Amino acid sequence: MKFQLLLGGFFSELKGRHWWIGILLWFVLLAPVQASVIMRVAIAREVKQVKVGASTTAIVKDSRGKTLGELPGMKPFPAQAVAGGIALDRWQSGLFWIEPTNKGYVYIGDRWFRGRILVVPTGNGLTAVNWVDLEEYLYSVIGGEMNSSWPEEALKAQAIAARTYALYERERQRRNPVYDLGDSPDRWQIYKGISSESPKTYNAADQTAGQILTYNNQIILSVFHACSGGHTENVEDVWSTREPYLRAVPDFDQNIKENIKECNWKKTFTPGEISARISGIGNVKDMIIENVSPFKSVKTLKIIGDKGTKILQGEEVRTALKINSTRFIVNKDANGSFILQGLGFGHGLGMSQWGAYELAKRGANHLQILGYYYRGVALTPIQAK
Repeated sequence: MKFQLLLGGFFSELKGRHWWIGILLWFVLLAPVQASVIMRVAIAREVKQVKVGASTTAIVKDSRGKTLGELPGMKPFPAQAVAGGIALDRWQSGLFWIEPTNKGYVYIGDRWFRGRILVVPTGNGLTAVNWVDLEEYLYSVIGGEMNSSWPEEALKAQAIAARTYALYERERQRRNPVYDLGDSPDRWQIYKGISSESPKTYNAADQTAGQILTYNNQIILSVFHACSGGHTENVEDVWSTREPYLRAVPDFDQNIKENIKECNWKKTFTPGEISARISGIGNVKDMIIENVSPFKSVKTLKIIGDKGTKILQGEEVRTALKINSTRFIVNKDANGSFILQGLGFGHGLGMSQWGAYELAKRGANHLQILGYYYRGVALTPIQAK
């Protein structure tokens, strides 16, 4: 059975009814089967050595699951890549499991995590993977991605978006025998371990436990960003794909009382600085915006040098220049430097976190927030497989 929630009533008060006709959030009410899902999060990838340990006595096992011995709690041990596998303390094996006793935490590198550790040889080094329950993973991710002092409804929207994104990546990485995702924001989600947990992140995860977003019964790519600069983007104007649920909508991040410096930014480049970031063009002579989206984000940027020309497209513009967003204008000063004046932080797709903050402050609940930024999606419980 399906029920639908028309969001027009709430949002018409904010932006006018014509923006909101037909904006629906579908709820799929199925048997409340709560699956236990384990996420494999790579914390240290392709390194020669990493420190590992646990807060309590930890059981050490080899690739066959055989117990090799114990590591004392609260003491780091170097795991090292060696010929034929991994060396850890007095043992050498093809891989190691490190499992804390009495619900202890594990230590990888310089941070504490829930769950257990798998250390495995990969490439020219080793990779340390945190195996952790999905809901406990979210305790950290919510606080890493969003300030835990923010309104409860914004945090709950973040919980569902982050849970959905994690499972989308897990499905996409099924051929990866080692991990589902990493811990950095450049490609995945911010995962700091227990340092970013708080009572409010526990509540946001627990109150939305097992809930994900789907479109036509498929888990969606529930990407999000800090702020859009007034309007989110259609996915095809940023990446070379098209998703019916990642559609451009007016945002609410430009009228927030808080001073959001990263969302209203300015960056000055000397020609030499641009040349250092864009290889093969020599000394930069000019930067020309050739094409923009309907909402003024740069889709094509031409950079002209004395040795060649480079065309940057879509998200490549932001990542190559290492700037906050692609919504900017270019001016040149008297010294020949290029001044980029911009709005927004991130790719501008899906949920705007500062927009979610503002909507929650105005009284929107987490379902209304999600239904606004991800169009025509269903809220679906995770199903056991």
